[in-house]
Amino acid sequence: MTSVMVVGGGGREHAIVWKLAQSQDVAAVVCVPGNGGTALLDKSKVKNVALPLSDFAAIADLARAEKSDLIVVGPDNPLADGIVDYLEGQGLTVFGPTREQARLEWSKTYAKQKMIDLGLPTARFYSTGSLEDALAFIAKAENSWARVVKADGLALGKGVFVCDNEDQVKEALRTIFGGGFGAAGEIVVLEEKLVGEELSLLCVSDGKTLLELGCAQDHKRRFAGDVGPNTGGMGAYTPVPLYDNAAVAARIRSEVLAPIGAALAGGRLSFKGVLFIGLMIDAAGAPYILEFNARLGDPETQAILPRLKSDLLPLLLSCTNGTLAGTVLNWSDMASVCISVVTREYPAKSSSGEPVTVEVSAAERRGEAIVFHAGTRLQALNGAETLVTAGGRVFSAVGLGKSMAEARQAAEDAVDKIHFETKDFRTDIGWRALEQCVSK
Repeated sequence: MTSVMVVGGGGREHAIVWKLAQSQDVAAVVCVPGNGGTALLDKSKVKNVALPLSDFAAIADLARAEKSDLIVVGPDNPLADGIVDYLEGQGLTVFGPTREQARLEWSKTYAKQKMIDLGLPTARFYSTGSLEDALAFIAKAENSWARVVKADGLALGKGVFVCDNEDQVKEALRTIFGGGFGAAGEIVVLEEKLVGEELSLLCVSDGKTLLELGCAQDHKRRFAGDVGPNTGGMGAYTPVPLYDNAAVAARIRSEVLAPIGAALAGGRLSFKGVLFIGLMIDAAGAPYILEFNARLGDPETQAILPRLKSDLLPLLLSCTNGTLAGTVLNWSDMASVCISVVTREYPAKSSSGEPVTVEVSAAERRGEAIVFHAGTRLQALNGAETLVTAGGRVFSAVGLGKSMAEARQAAEDAVDKIHFETKDFRTDIGWRALEQCVSK
């Protein structure tokens, strides 16, 4: 039997813990720090321990005390800060990339250059650490393609500005260089604006082999109709009709996955853990890499894991011990829709201490919905332990169904049973898939 520690406290981590706890080979799961949802799971198997994610020494001590056979790191910041390097240096087994490997996420400039070095398709870009240099660059007529502005470092999914004109580019540059994203904005990447449909392709690697874990489509914009500011993710769905197109999938595999796999096998790329590939597919079906992430996506994970019929534990262990080759995953044929339930002022503001009640929906009782907690905690109120808000994205309501429409209805049924004063959510998650179904 295996004891596992999951580092992180969001919706992604709740989904990971939920999936691992189903394994007959998992004896115990320790969540650091976990959230209100993981605190409500089977206490004979799952427990939360409140430690700061930055305290690597305390996490290592806890792992030894709990006899953790595997540590799974969820969030990006600890990876960028070198948590895997530290824990492996303590003789512990960790699923996740080292700090240098995670540089594919924590430095967009580095990632873009690596894409070019490996011959991967991506948009034109220009990187600079100077506002004056950036303004001079976009002032030239030949650089009118530069309409996407990104903070180079980690910015919780909010450091990307997609602009329509030069004035908007200037405003974005001044926001980032003006300190809006702290150290993450000391360098800015200007990119060509691509037009098409985005995909989130999650893969796992043991350092030698690349294996597809799942494809989903995220909804980054805050409001229905894909308008408003970028967020960490307002929802996701899978499978994606575009990726089910054999010609599109073939191009992604030949032009993106095959070169990455060859680079891993040949030693030109070092990476283990989850490689999240953000893709743009243009009207001709050509794939372009928008970004790399070095961990499971959020909310993509919440949409994907409920469809995974295979045990998650052996997959994670094979990535840590170099035995991923030959792994075959089994999937449900059900559609999955994840709706992020957020606070009204998200992403500008989060919420803390607002009482929450969650009823069990009919869809959940039928096994067609799951509510993952993203920003909740248990707090003593009036002498009782009460669930309260602890973030901007508060829940991930996942619905499963034989069709995308049924899956979204199940997710919406679960959302209806979540109650807190500032609750908000998008009502159009999965709209592209539903439109395609209607048009057929």
